[in-house]
Amino acid sequence: MAHLLRGKQSGIQHDLSAGLDGSLFKIDDIARYGINSQTSALAYDPVQSLLAIGTKSSQFGPGQIYVFGRNRIQVVLQLPVTGASVKELQFCADKLIALDTKHDVSIFSLELKRLITSYSPPGVVTALCTDPMLDYAFLGMQTGEVLAYDLDREHAAPFRIPLLWQEMDPRARVSPIVSLQLHPRDVGQLLIGYTHGAAIYSFKANKSLRCFLYEVPRGAPGGDGDPAAAHTVRRPRLVQAVWHPTGTFIMTGHEDSSIVFWDTVKDGRMLMARTLTDTNVATPGANTSSAMGGSMAVKEPLFKMAWCANKDPEDTAILIAGGSSTQSPQKGLCLLEMGRTPVYQTSRWEDLATYLENPKRQRILPTPPGAEVIGFCLIPRETPHFNNAHDPIALIALMASGEILTLTFPSGIPVSPTNQLHVSVSFVSPFVRGIRSAQIGREKWLGLQERRSRGPAILKGGAELPRSTRRYERRMVVQTIHADGTVRIWDLGYGDEIENDKILQVDVARAVGLSDGVDVTQTSFAGESSELAVGLASGELIVFRWGVNRNAGRDPPPSRPNQPGALTSVTDRIEPSLSEGLIPLTLLDQRDGPVRAVCMSEIGFVAAGFEGGSIAVIDLRGPAIIYNTSLQELGGNQKGGGLRKRMGSITASSPSSGQEHVTFMQFSIMTLEGENYSSILLHVGTSTGRLATFKILPDSSGRFTVQYAGAVSLDSRLIHIAPINTDDGSPASATQITMAALRSGHRVNGALVAVTPSSIHIFKPASAKGAHKSFDNYFCDAAAIVRYQDRGHAILGLFGDGTARAYAIPSIKEIASTKINDILDVRRLGDAVITPTGNILGFTSPSELAVLNVWGAGNTFVRSQDKLFNPEALIPPRPTISNVQWITGTQYVTPADMDVLIGGPTRPPSKRMIDQQRADEAQRKLAGRSGATGATMQQDEGYWAYMQRQVQERTERLGFAGEGIDNLEETSQNWLEDVNKFVNRQKRNAAGSIIKAKFGL
Repeated sequence: MAHLLRGKQSGIQHDLSAGLDGSLFKIDDIARYGINSQTSALAYDPVQSLLAIGTKSSQFGPGQIYVFGRNRIQVVLQLPVTGASVKELQFCADKLIALDTKHDVSIFSLELKRLITSYSPPGVVTALCTDPMLDYAFLGMQTGEVLAYDLDREHAAPFRIPLLWQEMDPRARVSPIVSLQLHPRDVGQLLIGYTHGAAIYSFKANKSLRCFLYEVPRGAPGGDGDPAAAHTVRRPRLVQAVWHPTGTFIMTGHEDSSIVFWDTVKDGRMLMARTLTDTNVATPGANTSSAMGGSMAVKEPLFKMAWCANKDPEDTAILIAGGSSTQSPQKGLCLLEMGRTPVYQTSRWEDLATYLENPKRQRILPTPPGAEVIGFCLIPRETPHFNNAHDPIALIALMASGEILTLTFPSGIPVSPTNQLHVSVSFVSPFVRGIRSAQIGREKWLGLQERRSRGPAILKGGAELPRSTRRYERRMVVQTIHADGTVRIWDLGYGDEIENDKILQVDVARAVGLSDGVDVTQTSFAGESSELAVGLASGELIVFRWGVNRNAGRDPPPSRPNQPGALTSVTDRIEPSLSEGLIPLTLLDQRDGPVRAVCMSEIGFVAAGFEGGSIAVIDLRGPAIIYNTSLQELGGNQKGGGLRKRMGSITASSPSSGQEHVTFMQFSIMTLEGENYSSILLHVGTSTGRLATFKILPDSSGRFTVQYAGAVSLDSRLIHIAPINTDDGSPASATQITMAALRSGHRVNGALVAVTPSSIHIFKPASAKGAHKSFDNYFCDAAAIVRYQDRGHAILGLFGDGTARAYAIPSIKEIASTKINDILDVRRLGDAVITPTGNILGFTSPSELAVLNVWGAGNTFVRSQDKLFNPEALIPPRPTISNVQWITGTQYVTPADMDVLIGGPTRPPSKRMIDQQRADEAQRKLAGRSGATGATMQQDEGYWAYMQRQVQERTERLGFAGEGIDNLEETSQNWLEDVNKFVNRQKRNAAGSIIKAKFGL
């Protein structure tokens, strides 16, 4: 009976939901995009070309690890301890090592994509150190001890380094470790950073080789330049210690922002103490800017330091996060380009101090205003050695807010994550603020691939597993709105194969002529016409259209300023790096408050509503403004409406004043009530519940005009307007095909489905009463028309009680309901998007998006099964000590020696050693150097025989090298004797020539 009554009221004669029932309404959890919580750790593996991001545990989700590869490859690893946050991440060969805030060490297999084991050491872990050539993880403890964990045997090793600082200061009972770093060329030395100072430990000698204590004497300004402390001796606590790429020097950072350089080869003296701005800060009476100024400048703490090496390890640069003055106008990472290291053997101490005092170049790699960099992750080109700082091509900076920023190295140019990093990473680069969706044909979307200049790919690892074939010919593309004004468009997919996984990016700030402070409020994308409309909080409306940049690679000429209240051509405000893509077309500076609603049609019209109450309609064929009016001119602000209306308006309206403004806009083609032809219509919903309809008609001049057709008053603000075809329930959208059919008299019998926070209305525009249904105990936050295959259409709403409900058309009878608050964040249901296929795109956290489908089978979310580890990607050999160090008697320790020194003599050979032995044997067989007898002997060769043979071969090589040096010495001596004979002969000839000349001979 309700169907017949409401169908008659709304003008719909058919039950458009006849094939739907509650059994079809089940939630499928399809996908996740973004990062679930605040980013806390970064790691990059240049061999496998993978990026790992760790998060903190929060109200939005547990701490977990995301591993990203090329394209859409993504694997999520869960920490074994509930409530733990990721503190540090390190790749080590085929494993990923994680240290969490509960002081547990978790080892994950990249090949198996799961947790292998976890280790809870006896105490608090404060530092972690691994090396891709070793099977051990070194753990720095709060007590000052260093423990070793055997990654291959999956248990604690018997090796332990006691508190070495007691040798320097016997009174230091406890000195927590803040950093650990292996020598970049000699794996047998470990640099240990204690809070009191640093020490170098030798595995071979089983003792400390040298200790480094930073002491600021009286009269020296120190790193903080505090005049009140200038008359006392200070020992600032150490925060990090790092090696020079050749191991010749070490650099220590301290809590007073001092950066101290030390010699490690001869006597371990301090070569230079400086800050980012001042030098010789540990020298009494030093002439520094802060000391001479007589004022103390508060500095940021030193968050992280890295001594980077270019292709030539002797050519270095120092990258520092933190340590700058809080009053500095420019924030960012500091880069000290040191240049080529002086030859240590021939340089005086003064030369080395001058080299460290005067970098070749010093500059700031800028970051967004107000952002504080607390860490970074370097992106090496090929090798993980030199502490993952060899020949980096880029870096990823971690902000205190959890956002990340990608910069080129060493130029510091911002790199967009678009088509460089996984789309989930773009959710925090910078933070995503809102989403919109649009449908587009498959063939059209395949052709929308922008051409943009970019550097070498950062992520190339992993392999996608085949997915199910596409389910729909029309693709669902998402527009993500970011904090810096960037808009990105990409295919969300339906859990199926994504043929075009590329991302389109629009630089709104450049198009509007601003460098920062751009706040995007609304977007609307028309896929078939490839046009995008963007509204800003500052009142501008910008339209982008797909095209080719004729000035690609060149800076565009200066553009004219924006014209208030008129259209401004912005075709020249295009990114020089973009060759083909969405190009700025025109801009409207309405200056009537923020843009609150915008709608881009597929037939060349765009409409926008502003907070001040104005409405503008633009015909893009000119482009030209064909209509510009205000809601007050259409009849003034609507009052009244009862308690329900006032509560609904308060619940979800913007925090502006009571000024009536547009909240939703939609184009359609249908027949108005009382007419016998169809027209292009614009439906406008306002904050007070008024729904006005406008007709767009052609005039004699060849242009279009807009006429007001009528309005109806509802109970509260409009959150959704859906024009439908009353014959079959399909959308009565303003498409190019329907518009072309108007010439032949085509008619569309349509109706409007209008949803407010407290009710649903179905009626024929422009002013029919229609049918409605009110909600008594909850408010609706989002709504849309959805269809299930060809069985029918329904109204789907998301409600504040955490429930999704489906209603029949036209009876508005509830079909089914289900809870979604266990997946989505109920507080952000107003930002959710419902697609025509029944997908719900909702936020689970500020930076994570869940994709649900209401026409499912109740399936829970299944993580991606993509492949991460590539066994054919081999780790390059570890750098060794220099020839000079070897000649002077430095004892070089190989990774094989470390297995014995750390694991003990009873440790069986590791999997790595067995694989290496098999590879060596296969190589010898391939080279034909081993016969059948030799092969049999090698197969029976045990571990200790293998080690003995290695030592013997190394001794033979040392003997050959010694003979070569003796031959070199003999050759040099013979050459020197020949030179002396030649010089003496020339002297005698010269003397004879002088005597002959005197006698005239």
